Amino acid sequence: MEIAKYWKTIVDTLQDGLMVLDPAGNILAVNPAAEKLTGYAADELIGTNCRTLNCTGCDVYGRGTGKDWCKLFVTGEVKAKKCLISDKARRAVHVVKNASVLKDSAGKILGAVETFTDISEIVRQQQEIAALRRSCHLEEGHHGLLGESQPMQYLFELIENVSQTDAPVLIHGQSGTGKELVARAIHEESPRQKKPFIKVNCAALNENLLESELFGHEKGAYTGADRTRIGRFEAAHEGTIFLDEIGDIPLSTQVKLLRVLEEKEIERVGDHKSIPVDVRIISASNKNLEAMIGEGLFREDLFFRINVFPLSCPPLAERPEDIPLIVQNFIDHNRNRGGKEILGLTPEAMEALLTYSWPGNVRELRNAVEYAFVLCSGDWIGKEHLPPKIAAGGKRATANYAAAAGSKSWEDERNQLLQTLRRVGGNQSEAARLLGVSRVTIWKRIKKYGIDLNADLGRVLPTPSTETVVS
Repeated sequence: MEIAKYWKTIVDTLQDGLMVLDPAGNILAVNPAAEKLTGYAADELIGTNCRTLNCTGCDVYGRGTGKDWCKLFVTGEVKAKKCLISDKARRAVHVVKNASVLKDSAGKILGAVETFTDISEIVRQQQEIAALRRSCHLEEGHHGLLGESQPMQYLFELIENVSQTDAPVLIHGQSGTGKELVARAIHEESPRQKKPFIKVNCAALNENLLESELFGHEKGAYTGADRTRIGRFEAAHEGTIFLDEIGDIPLSTQVKLLRVLEEKEIERVGDHKSIPVDVRIISASNKNLEAMIGEGLFREDLFFRINVFPLSCPPLAERPEDIPLIVQNFIDHNRNRGGKEILGLTPEAMEALLTYSWPGNVRELRNAVEYAFVLCSGDWIGKEHLPPKIAAGGKRATANYAAAAGSKSWEDERNQLLQTLRRVGGNQSEAARLLGVSRVTIWKRIKKYGIDLNADLGRVLPTPSTETVVS
């Protein structure tokens, strides 16, 4: 065809980077778009090996040419694969790669052609949008985790960092702090996000059932095994398995679990054939596993395998400033399920929630809101609608500023609050923690004593001679 004479003009007009390789991965030709994308001039790339670009989507064997060089020559093509390449300045560039093997009429491999579409700007915009949604709460928290407090923001940062690796994670935390949500968030932000997320509650199964659940069993392996069944590890292949309450796994099963982690192979109960598995391990426990090691209840070598990256879920009592946000989320959720048209809580009800110790953490708070929904018949949940032990004023295990300040004079009380605010640089949440009251109480006292955070933190203002104090 006449148009075939103009192939170079056509290729040079493409907006996508194009590269032609020989069977050994050496670069034979590039178009101007590839030069712009990589930062290399054509004469800097031609004659060099494709490894120069450090493409993360390549599976290079390097044992020879053609099928002995890389996986592309085995499969024949690559379609719409998201990769990272390194440009001349050694910066990472996000691209979508397509590739095909070139063969002559006899089927002999001549080389390959690859195209790269730069998606760096799209990725950057997606990251900015995700960050904006988190900061503005346009999504329902961070994969279901809610909180604006410093401990929660630190936890979100750790989740984002560890999700990009395959490092085993051990999540510590009291019951009800959201350990499963953290595990799911790590999976959903990881490259494995489109693969299975499989949960195993290790505390809910006895030793025999647990082994079968984890590794599967063959037909006739034990009484009642009337068919072959795959285990959770096989079901989680290429995805993530979440071992909840791993401290309850018996020692005999711990040995087999350790072998799976080390060899990346499982054997079904009743069979001796090894089955390879590619699984990311996330574990959780509300027990002190290190103490259990000292008591001989947990294997030290297994602990070191699962505790590569420890994460801690902060208890609700350590982040009371998150309670209003979490409560409103629960109220909205109950209302959207077709419940009552309740708008929120009265100040007295919120104060009761803020001063309660929350031994059951977020799970207990959710139950308290659902309890109040049953009793409340108006627009606002009052203190009388809360569970009795919360309404009765169960306090956190800290000194209560309100009680301690009862015998102080107006001036002494005001000065103590100012000194505390100075100590924490005006951070009302930290002042509330030190004084053993809620952040709302600190805010009320700032208003009560006429404190200007900008003007007064450097000095104690004289006590007003005429003012009626309303508590």
